[in-house]
Amino acid sequence: MQIPAAFEYERATSVEHALELLRSGGPDARLLAGGHSLLPMMKLRLAAPELLIDLDALSDELGYVREADGEVRIGALTRHREILESALIAARFGVFIDAEKLIADPVVRNRGTIGGALCQADPAEDISAACAVVGARLVIQGLDGQRTISMRELHSGPYETTIRDAEMLVEIRVPVQPGIGSAYEKVKRRVGDWAIAAVAAAVRLDGGTIASGAVALTAVGGDVTAQRASDALTGAPPSEETFAQAARLAAEDCAPQTDQRGSAEYKRHLANELTLRALRSATARALREES
Repeated sequence: MQIPAAFEYERATSVEHALELLRSGGPDARLLAGGHSLLPMMKLRLAAPELLIDLDALSDELGYVREADGEVRIGALTRHREILESALIAARFGVFIDAEKLIADPVVRNRGTIGGALCQADPAEDISAACAVVGARLVIQGLDGQRTISMRELHSGPYETTIRDAEMLVEIRVPVQPGIGSAYEKVKRRVGDWAIAAVAAAVRLDGGTIASGAVALTAVGGDVTAQRASDALTGAPPSEETFAQAARLAAEDCAPQTDQRGSAEYKRHLANELTLRALRSATARALREES
């Protein structure tokens, strides 16, 4: 069936208006950001909100990329195309550019938003892993004020977040760090498809040592962040041996499922190989930052 269930529609005129609509609509109200995930789910009746709150009028207010107070700040309604075209993002965080190039197709990237992607909490979604490895903080706005959480705190399960009723994601804040490089590697069945497996990695170099490192996985189960792999990088030299150790731990700690995209064994192999590739690329970028 390609016809959604009946629903009420409201067009928010401000963040405060959207929050008031969320409060009055209760748990059956949903925000519409880009809509490229929610609307197909509604057509298939996998989602049936009673109230749909359109945020498109807030694109100017919440659609931006700027640097302030040692952070790159990205408004939640910034579209994938705008991130891909941002010189600031390209100069600071290659992982976002890598990931954005691989998201669906230009039609989706023209309408889809970073906030919508993060809040959809799809296990195969690309941006969450990118945010995790660069230490992004997420600003959640409620009627009584704001709170800030880490990427790891956002998702409580597949398609579920810790954002409460009458709250919405308004901004993503990424700390700017010297000597950092980051990258994203993905394998999919065809152009524009969801990942079979994907890996984001970041390393911060200091005097020939990895001062801090991070690995995050997409579409292979487990937590977003591969903690043991990340820990193995910190304090180690940026060598093939270090990368191999981190890749082995990332593959061990993921929990892939066999499905139409491939066997669990194949996905675990990809987690290992893609971690190696992402760490090599991230390190090459970090070395350019150091020089």
